[in-house]
Amino acid sequence: MKEFKILAIIVALVGITYYGIEPYAHHVMHPEVKAADFTFGDLKNVDTSLAGNIDNGKALVEANCIACHSIEKAGHPQIMSNADAAAAYGVVPPDLSSSGRIYDKNYLANFIFDPVSAMHLSHKYPVGGAKAFSMPAYNWMKPQEIMDVVAYLQSIAPKVAGKDAHKETFADACGRCHSMGYAKFEATTSKEAIKTYMGASAPDLSQHIKSRKEHFLHSFINDPQLLLAGTSMPRVGLSEKAQEEVIAYMEEVGDSKKAERESVGLWVMLYTFVFAILAYLWKRKIWSGLH
Repeated sequence: MKEFKILAIIVALVGITYYGIEPYAHHVMHPEVKAADFTFGDLKNVDTSLAGNIDNGKALVEANCIACHSIEKAGHPQIMSNADAAAAYGVVPPDLSSSGRIYDKNYLANFIFDPVSAMHLSHKYPVGGAKAFSMPAYNWMKPQEIMDVVAYLQSIAPKVAGKDAHKETFADACGRCHSMGYAKFEATTSKEAIKTYMGASAPDLSQHIKSRKEHFLHSFINDPQLLLAGTSMPRVGLSEKAQEEVIAYMEEVGDSKKAERESVGLWVMLYTFVFAILAYLWKRKIWSGLH
């Protein structure tokens, strides 16, 4: 009976810890961050219910965007090398071919209106501050014109699926700043340029799926300031599907053995349970003469 008394004490202590101390630690001392908001409901500068005109959007993009941005899918190649672009702008401007696919419509429209506000980087680039963000605000555009641009970008976005989409979305959404060493993927902007531009180096993301975990990454990518106030990391503005593709790629690279590891874990638990029973029976047999 001693063993069962000891087991009862252990179960009681674990229960007190799990149902008493853990909730206090995680919900009172360190409250859970609200779930990712893929509606980007705080962004209300542009009426995104307006139907966009693709032809007018194309004209606006060609007049205002291709001087800095490439759009390979639409026949507008990159006009400078990555090194020259980073030197000129601080970071390599993104190719806009997939922006209509990977970014949420509401975010994209409001980003065009005011990039700094949409990215939650006002602390880095305050109005009237010494350092200006490289992309200007297009708040002089009418809401209809901005939605025309969004409609055009959505119309040229490539259709991709599966693991190809995972890698491509990661490259388009994260690859200008972040490397993925395990996949031999190098950021298009150098570490030195990023540090000068953002005030901090962008980490290699090879193992972030293990060190940060999926739930944290979903909240952090959606709005970094909620989890790390003052960080240089901008709110990226990915749609829920695109963000899932990014995290799926991080898992494919950084935790490729996840399924195998989890299946082995079940067998280990079963083995431990059976071994505990055998050990108890063995103990009863050996010590039965002394009780």
